[in-house]
Amino acid sequence: MSKLYKSTVRLNEILYEMVYDPERQSTQYIALKDNGLIRVESLILNDQEIFPYLPNNDMVNKRVVLFASDAEEYGDQATLIKNISSFIYKYLQVSPFFENILPYYILLTWVYDAFSEIPYLRAIGDTGCGKSRFLKIIGSLCYKPTFTVGATTTAPIFRLIDEFKGTLILDEADLRFSDTNVDIIKILNTGFQKDIPVLRCSDANGKYEVKSFDVFCPKIIATRNQFDDKALESRFIIERMDGLLSRNDIATNLDEKFEKEALYLRNKCLMWRLQNCKRVRPRTDFKIPDIEPRLNQIIVPLLSVIDDAGVEQQVTDYIKRYNKELIDDRGQSFEAMLLEVIMRLMESGNDQIAMKEISREYNSAILE
Repeated sequence: MSKLYKSTVRLNEILYEMVYDPERQSTQYIALKDNGLIRVESLILNDQEIFPYLPNNDMVNKRVVLFASDAEEYGDQATLIKNISSFIYKYLQVSPFFENILPYYILLTWVYDAFSEIPYLRAIGDTGCGKSRFLKIIGSLCYKPTFTVGATTTAPIFRLIDEFKGTLILDEADLRFSDTNVDIIKILNTGFQKDIPVLRCSDANGKYEVKSFDVFCPKIIATRNQFDDKALESRFIIERMDGLLSRNDIATNLDEKFEKEALYLRNKCLMWRLQNCKRVRPRTDFKIPDIEPRLNQIIVPLLSVIDDAGVEQQVTDYIKRYNKELIDDRGQSFEAMLLEVIMRLMESGNDQIAMKEISREYNSAILE
């Protein structure tokens, strides 16, 4: 019987999730059956025995991927949202809008596999404005957060997403991978939608082999600037950070106490996942009129876990404003490029420019 290692297994309509106890240095599967928790060391599927990743796996014991250590009772969803909000407020300052939606986005990551599309989160701002803190605080509560700080190429990222299917946490996404920008864009452009894998070709012993990578997962990233690709921009819910803190009660450093608090909340979120993975489904009754289809597409999953009418209205208002910004940006981009083309033609000594010339140069510029 062959062995296989996986962090999540669905077997006989039961969801098994890997948990990792860092104190005991042990891993096992935990599941909810007949309203009670069960724990198993391995699972049998056909001719394979499936195990959780070993505790000495580098991705586990070096905290590249974070897991819950158990599944703990959380009361009800309102109580869990309140506990997550308190944790975020203790360690991070964000806008009032983000204070309200971040707890729900965190819960969304725990059931993202119930949806066909998902939005991304992004913190945007210059150096020293708190982007890395944003990623650390929010990422530590998400479903199997996969931290990619220190990765030098995109190859590990493809494999980490495909293998663990957690939440990708990506810092300096517009700078760290400047030499492999195309691959990062592929991951971000494709990974918001289920069942659209990225194909990559590798050279194995002189023979080229095509591999398929599933890159669908929640993604929380930090950048200094916007992406040039406007279609990619429409996949994000964005927090603009200026680094100007108005509160002096936020800890400068994150210590062991922070890690324990984050683990405690991940344990509660795991129980919420086990209890809600079959219940949460996309809302079919919701559509914001007069906005781009993609924005409706990505916002429905978030609204499907929100149970607060006030927060729902804030999200709706945000998406309407964001839709207008995207339209305005496209208009400004068109005008700027058109002016650049005309100036280029004038500098060439042509004082009688025909519309056909402008059109040809403009189309060439788009294709460059």
